[in-house]
Amino acid sequence: MTDLSSLPAVGANVRKERQSRKLSLDDLASASGVSKAMLSQIESGKVNPTIMTMWKIARALSIDFNMLLKGEGEKIRKFQVSRREDLTRLDTEDAGVHISVLSPPEQAEDLELYCLTFQPGSALNSSGHYAGTEEFLTVLSGELHVSVGRNSTTLRAGDVVIYQCDIEHRIENRSAEPAGAHLVVRFARS
Repeated sequence: MTDLSSLPAVGANVRKERQSRKLSLDDLASASGVSKAMLSQIESGKVNPTIMTMWKIARALSIDFNMLLKGEGEKIRKFQVSRREDLTRLDTEDAGVHISVLSPPEQAEDLELYCLTFQPGSALNSSGHYAGTEEFLTVLSGELHVSVGRNSTTLRAGDVVIYQCDIEHRIENRSAEPAGAHLVVRFARS
């Protein structure tokens, strides 16, 4: 089992970051999935946590993994590149709609980014997402019609619509030309 015994002050770094966010051990345990007892032992230096445990803690604290390990020093900034050929592309059951997933898998059900293409006459029908979830749709090319509950609008290139998507919603290309859009899905914090 991989451990972090060669890295001094890991527990102190966890405690410092937790306290700087005004989180209790219970709060961090709930957010990370690491037990309160284990967190207490990590912070007091009684155990050497596994890499997986530290990854869960870093994610719960919204801090770079390496920063959590190193503590003070130069902050490591995220710079993650996803090449077009490596993106996940989904062909939906709705013919003529193609979805490229732009966000990394670890952001699923937190903040999701998509690039959508619609052939003429195609539509993307979605059932409601979690309560409070919002979508931000920016039309890049062409024209799209968006229906959410009783609300609907037609958008052209450069237009943006923000809507709660916890009810059935539909994005449709009613025109004779292809259309493209970026979609951001932001899930509500519980």
